[in-house]
Amino acid sequence: MGQFAFKLPDVGEGTAEAEIAEWRVKVGDRVEEDQPLVDMMTDKATVELTSPVAGIVKSIAGKAGEKAAVGSVLVVLETADADTATAGVAVDEKQTEAAQPPAAQPEVKPTPAASQVVSIAAKAPAQVSVTTPARIARTPGQRPAASPAVRRRAEELGIKLQYVRGSGPGGRIMHADLDAFLQNESSEAAGAASRIGQAGASQVGASQNPLYARLSGGEDVPVIGLRRQIAERMQLAKRHIPHFTYVEEVDVTELEDLRAHLNATRAADQPKLTLLPFLMRALVRVLREFPQMNATYDDEAGVIHRSNPVHIGMAVQTTRGLLVAVIKHAEARDIWDCAAEVSRLATVTRDGKASREQLTGSTITITSLGPLGGVSATPVINRPEVAIIGPNKIVERPVVRDGQIVIRKMMNLSSSFDHRVIDGAEAAEFIQRLRAVLEKPATIFVR
Repeated sequence: MGQFAFKLPDVGEGTAEAEIAEWRVKVGDRVEEDQPLVDMMTDKATVELTSPVAGIVKSIAGKAGEKAAVGSVLVVLETADADTATAGVAVDEKQTEAAQPPAAQPEVKPTPAASQVVSIAAKAPAQVSVTTPARIARTPGQRPAASPAVRRRAEELGIKLQYVRGSGPGGRIMHADLDAFLQNESSEAAGAASRIGQAGASQVGASQNPLYARLSGGEDVPVIGLRRQIAERMQLAKRHIPHFTYVEEVDVTELEDLRAHLNATRAADQPKLTLLPFLMRALVRVLREFPQMNATYDDEAGVIHRSNPVHIGMAVQTTRGLLVAVIKHAEARDIWDCAAEVSRLATVTRDGKASREQLTGSTITITSLGPLGGVSATPVINRPEVAIIGPNKIVERPVVRDGQIVIRKMMNLSSSFDHRVIDGAEAAEFIQRLRAVLEKPATIFVR
């Protein structure tokens, strides 16, 4: 028998550490070669690490939400072949022993009742009755164990797994536990409403509306996983970049007419056009005149890299948080190709299937809230880029044209720039040029 220490490999260029997103194994499990061990998150991408050998898990390092340095030991496996042990890695037997899971607890079989009573067979003839409520409060940072299907169902039902008691092996949350939790919550809500009604009936002038019942307590939400990645990136962007925001209104009446016409006459195999592909093509057109906007700034080296290719970052809202998918070489795509790539990347990103390559390498970013775009915003630059464009909501409103009041479709462009490398006049000229192209959409297609 031998021991194999599986270390965290280099999961990305320049990456020094990664966060443990989810363990796929536990101490005592038997794993085969190429079986998933752990999911590691780095730079907004999650990487699945598999076992290079077969063996039994003796110890694991860290829990979900903790970070591990590249080269550090993640898992120690006991293998049948002593030659597979990693040389130079000493395994502390005390640590391995301490990492052993506690004795298996009797499996709790949930029942439709709000509170479950389970009989546990002991060595003595007598039976011990244990009451297991459906609700539980875990300590901050403790990640409940559940399968992806259970997590997805819980999200659809609006249930926080932090408060659900698991009846599976090692406290794993099962579908039946969600059912028990729902029934328990319904019973508690009905009981609370009844108590409020009774109290109101016995007190003159007291409110009988449960909407005005007093609340207490709260919850602690650990900032881990993708949310921590986003928080750290936003903090670095605001700390390092002196933002300069410029807002200008754009008359998109003609652009919207063109978009409606192209959508009405498009071929069956062509995607439906949104505003985004037009904005991308307009950016490509204008960036030829303003190459300093299509750039990244290495503030440590003091170097601005102006990119010839236009790799446009597209902010995508997912259930896990905001991600930036990248449309590579937008300069080489026509309006339909841009639309198809936007749709494809948005889908894989929301489904959590986007690769690291698809989420990195942008040179300028577009961020839009679509119909929720509001009047204006102050977009945060996607460091190390130097500019970000934020289209706001399109609204019809009266404007003056040639001395006449007419109804036009108007949209604000809210954009931010790195004031260390982009002057205010440059930013204003760039947006004014972009505005001119969008207001005369035929110029988008002129080389």
